[in-house]
Amino acid sequence: MVKITATENGPYLVETGGSATVTRGGTTETIERDVIALCRCGQSSNKPFCDGTHKAAEFGEPASEVVVGS
Repeated sequence: MVKITATENGPYLVETGGSATVTRGGTTETIERDVIALCRCGQSSNKPFCDGTHKAAEFGEPASEVVVGS
């Protein structure tokens, strides 16, 4: 099961179940974390990951949740 939560005024939190594989710029990396934060505001300097820039950008969107599998 994968759970994605769009936090209020913040990033997407992806519950990975332990790890995730991310490909960016032609490079693939494995992230060994139960939860990763992905940028939702478009302002991060470390895309696709959140770097907290949404606070300075005053990003504002409501929370929501998606669950895949069970």
